[in-house]
Amino acid sequence: MDDYPTAGNPTDATSSSLGSQGGLALENATIVSTGAYVPVLRLPRDTIAQAWGRGSLGGERAVANHDEDSLTMAVEAAADCLVGIDRASVDAVHFASTSAPYREKQTASLLAAALDLRAEIATTDFGNSLRAGTNALLAAFNAVKAGAAESVLVVAADCRLGYPRSDQEQAFGDAAAAVLVGRSADGAALVASYSSCNAMMDVWRKDTDSYVRTWEDRWVQTVAWSPTVKTALTVALERAGIAIGAIDRLVLSGGSPASQSRLVKSSGLPADAWQDNFTHSIGDTGAAHALLGLGEALQAVAAGGIVTVVSYGDGADALVLRAGALPQPVTGQRGIEGFLASKRELPSYQRYLAARNLVDIVPGEPFRLFPSATASWRDEPSAMRCRASRCRVCGTTAFPIQRVCYTCHSKDEFDEIRLSDQRGTVFTYSVDTLAGRGDDPTIVQTVVEMDESKARVYGLMTDCDPWQVSVGMPVELAFRRMYEGAGFYNYFWKCRPIRGGGK
Repeated sequence: MDDYPTAGNPTDATSSSLGSQGGLALENATIVSTGAYVPVLRLPRDTIAQAWGRGSLGGERAVANHDEDSLTMAVEAAADCLVGIDRASVDAVHFASTSAPYREKQTASLLAAALDLRAEIATTDFGNSLRAGTNALLAAFNAVKAGAAESVLVVAADCRLGYPRSDQEQAFGDAAAAVLVGRSADGAALVASYSSCNAMMDVWRKDTDSYVRTWEDRWVQTVAWSPTVKTALTVALERAGIAIGAIDRLVLSGGSPASQSRLVKSSGLPADAWQDNFTHSIGDTGAAHALLGLGEALQAVAAGGIVTVVSYGDGADALVLRAGALPQPVTGQRGIEGFLASKRELPSYQRYLAARNLVDIVPGEPFRLFPSATASWRDEPSAMRCRASRCRVCGTTAFPIQRVCYTCHSKDEFDEIRLSDQRGTVFTYSVDTLAGRGDDPTIVQTVVEMDESKARVYGLMTDCDPWQVSVGMPVELAFRRMYEGAGFYNYFWKCRPIRGGGK
């Protein structure tokens, strides 16, 4: 266990691994793009510690807003990944999470609809494990390798809850990551991989639980995480025929920062090769954690560099990848750094509890709507896919889709166009201090004129300071959870101030 492979002495398993699942067999199955999303809200861990009169883990954690969940964050990360890529080229969508919004309804299909992807694609959910993200990524590599798909979008997102006053409450963070696996000689190739399973009860959540449970932390780290991850790393490198000293970036997930540090020191890996997983600035992001680190690592190394990822959860997945000229940020992509550049600090622990719906608050003005499954199906092109109608006769663009053009009155003479990837400006707005919720008492209703199509979109603004909104303010659209009605979640598009970098 303490011996790591050397480049000159690959094991007997190496040659068979490279032949069946290594670089030669997978040379055309590569990562061609990555994306990420971090919510705008941050909560200093000192604030959580002060609320409970206990010690702080230091730094801050990302917090999903009250209208965000794993699906809405996945939409953001996927859109970031697909900048500059024809969405019609995506053949399959893999969604990974331990906190999907539904227990019986496929989230990947909702994700595909919100991204306005083709209906003729394969959609698959991966869940119930912290390594669901790497499970989904390995399945994507296998699908492209086998010719079952030419392009697979893998998206992982999590909004996990730790018990109040626990270390997990401070350590967890909300975020999403996306990886596009396709065929490109310039992409990052999978050289070798290793997977194991372990039924140990270390970290879990029953179907009736709201909070993540864990056994005694020292036992989890020393008996479960450390030996499992060390074995996975060792065997994956042996299969690749690569010495640990040849790794340019190592991404670790699932363990505490202290456990990761001990493993890195004992392995002999150079300290600067340990990829920052943003646990200090974002938190432990569950199923998304490994893919967040992978995206950053691939952008940090030169072509030919070696990136190794070890993801823990009910066992481990280890992937050894050789970086190519891609993926590198393209114009319009934000990645983690872009989203980290814009943030709003929650003023109190109570506001965090309200944002995560952990306390009952004064309800806002009820939506006077009567949702139904039939209406959701009928309005999917506009409500989920964010499509508008563009008149073929006079060119007027209307949102939501209108069968009759309100300019020239032609009927059923229109094409559908997507608005979600366009920016706009606030045409007019109103601030309402009476209709909001107890945790968000002021809401902003806006009419946004889209820059490219000139369509005007009425809706709410999110992630903003209501008193800083102005006419002409640049905004972008964001997919958000509106409310729960008729027994299901209702999603729609809001606008928000433009966040760092981007298109």
